[in-house]
Amino acid sequence: MSTEARHKPLTTSAALFALGLTGLWSGLSIAIKFGLEDAPPLRLGWLRFVLGALTVLVWALWIRADLVPKRGEALALLAVGVMFCLELATMNIGLEKTTASHAAVVLSTYSVWMAVFAHFQVPGDRLTRRKLLAALVSYSGIVVIFVQGLTVSADLLIGDLLILASALVLAEHQVFSARAAGHIHIARLVLARFALGTAAFVVASALLEHDAWSWTPRLGASLFYQGVVIAGFGFIANLWLLKNYLPSQIGVLSLIGPVASILLAWALLAETPSPLLWAGTALVTAGAFLVQRTTSSPSGRGLR
Repeated sequence: MSTEARHKPLTTSAALFALGLTGLWSGLSIAIKFGLEDAPPLRLGWLRFVLGALTVLVWALWIRADLVPKRGEALALLAVGVMFCLELATMNIGLEKTTASHAAVVLSTYSVWMAVFAHFQVPGDRLTRRKLLAALVSYSGIVVIFVQGLTVSADLLIGDLLILASALVLAEHQVFSARAAGHIHIARLVLARFALGTAAFVVASALLEHDAWSWTPRLGASLFYQGVVIAGFGFIANLWLLKNYLPSQIGVLSLIGPVASILLAWALLAETPSPLLWAGTALVTAGAFLVQRTTSSPSGRGLR
């Protein structure tokens, strides 16, 4: 079956499921911030990978998935593993320097970058003038948020830039995974990420991180959310969506994510949102909304 035939527009039930996942992902930056109170970023990363891998392994054994890589899959599995490492390293290190609310808003731009990247890699997921306008609007929102970083501290700006890098890698990761999931089982894709991620982060943490860390109930709760809820269930569910539906349509359903994350950070981390942050969030959300407007097609053949 061709990629164009396999990736179809979202159904109502799939859209609701994707929105539920967005709600779960909204809490990720807050969970990471809590975890960073007790462990450095790379150590937090590999601990999360181990929990995520165990969760996925239980699922894979339950469905009797074939976990042995096939001939010709090595490069694709290596690619998703490398992108996963880059994505998580920039996210965790960036979150040490910026706020959870900043990180959530900047990271949410991945949905717009997905629409751009998908044009070049996914047949039928076309780039239009509206999508280009959406990218510019979202980019202007990032600029507004970066302006706040300049007025507050260099660390905040550096953290925001690292999160933007994570968003770009995440966008390419999602689009690449959408194509790879057509011929590589989801379980092999996810476990390859965790295997390479764990190995790389364990070595990097041992070499670079010398700060003391402690096991606390807060760290345990943070790792459960990151590893079981997000890295386990969240990744499996998201890859299933990407395998069956147009990547850009899945991405734009993250519209509620930034606002939900800001409110959660306000309530749980006492991060009072500034007017500039709300302005940047409005622009980023408007850009994602413009992309969403392109997802309806009377002919049913894809995006306009």
